[in-house]
Amino acid sequence: MKRLRLLALFLVFTSPALHAAEPTRSENAILVLVDGVRWQEIFGGIDASLLTKENGGIEDATEIRKAYARDDIDAQRAALMPFFWRVMAKDGQVFGNQKKGCVVHVANGKNFSYPGYSEMLVGFPDDRIDSNDKKPNPNVTVLEWLNGKPRWHGKVAAFGAWDVVPYIVNRERCGFFVNAGFEPLTEPMSPRVDILNQLKLDLPKQWEGEPADAITFYSMLEYVKAHTPRVLYLTFGETDEFAHSGRYADVLESIHRTDRFVETLWTTVQAMESYRGKTTLIVATDHGRGDGPREWKNHGKDTKGSENIWIAILGPDTPALGERANVGPFTQSQIAATFAAALGEDYHAAIPKAAPALDGAIAPPR
Repeated sequence: MKRLRLLALFLVFTSPALHAAEPTRSENAILVLVDGVRWQEIFGGIDASLLTKENGGIEDATEIRKAYARDDIDAQRAALMPFFWRVMAKDGQVFGNQKKGCVVHVANGKNFSYPGYSEMLVGFPDDRIDSNDKKPNPNVTVLEWLNGKPRWHGKVAAFGAWDVVPYIVNRERCGFFVNAGFEPLTEPMSPRVDILNQLKLDLPKQWEGEPADAITFYSMLEYVKAHTPRVLYLTFGETDEFAHSGRYADVLESIHRTDRFVETLWTTVQAMESYRGKTTLIVATDHGRGDGPREWKNHGKDTKGSENIWIAILGPDTPALGERANVGPFTQSQIAATFAAALGEDYHAAIPKAAPALDGAIAPPR
C-alpha cells in the first residue's frame, strides 16, 4: 500500500500529461486566506444593525460608525477596505457580490475551516475531512504540486495564523517551509525576528491555536524579504475568532487591519525587483457566515448562507474587469487551478477532479 501511494505521488509530479497551460507574465503567486469574512461586509461594508450591546457589548458605537459608515455603499465598503476596493477591485477582479448576480460558494457542504482551507488548496472537496482536528491532509495541495516541479522547487512557503495549517498542507510530506501558530521563526534570524518570536511567547493568548494576526504577518514579511519565495500562502484568523465571540466592532477593525496588511505585503513585493510587475495576488475566505443579529456569529452546514464566499485577484495577467456581475456561479474549488494558472501551470489538467480556473481571471499574453 505504501508503494502504491508513493507511485501515485510520483505520477502526479512527473506525468508528461501534466503540461504547463500558457506562459504568463506572473512569475510569483501569493494566496491570502482571511478566515470567515462574510460577503456582506466585503460588498456592503459595515452592517450598522449589528452594532448593539448584544454583539460585543457596544455601549457607544459613535466612533466605529464615524470610521466606517457612509451614505453611499461604494464609499462605505471602501472605508472598511480601502486597498481592496481602490486597488484590487479597480485593477483586478472581485467575485461574490450576490446582489449583482455573481455567486461564489464552497463545494464541501460543511462550511467550516479545515474543509474550506483544503478545498481551496487541493481544488476539490473531500468528505474525509470532516473536522478541524490536527490530522495530516491526505490530498496533495497545489502548493505541494508546484513545489514538486523544478521551476518552483524550494521556492514555496506557507505562513498560517492557525496552528492547524501545518496539517492542512501536510508538512510531514509537502517538502516546503511552513510556519504557523505560536511556532518561532528560525529563518531568517535577526533582532526583529527575535522580538517577534518573543512576542509570540509573552503576549496574552486570546485564542488557544493562534497569535494575533500582526505577529504572523510581520514574521512572514521578514521571511519574504530574506528568502523571496515565488509561491506564498498566508492565512489570517482574527476575523473568525472575533465573530464567534460576537464582537462585531472588533470584526470590523480586524477586516480593516487585514486590508492594511495585504496592502503592505503588496507594496513591499512591488518594491522588490524579483516581484515587481510579475506577481499575482489572490485573496479569499474559507467560508461565510449566517445573516441576522444572531446567525452572523456562526457558520456550518446548518447555518444558512455560510456557504457563500468571495474571491479577489490582482496581477499582470488578470484583466481589470473589476467587480464581476451576472457571471458564475463559481466555487471555492476553482481557486487552486486559478492560482496555478497565474504561474502558467495547468493544475486542472494534472488533477482532473480539481475544478478549472475561474473563467476570465487569468488571460496570458498572446
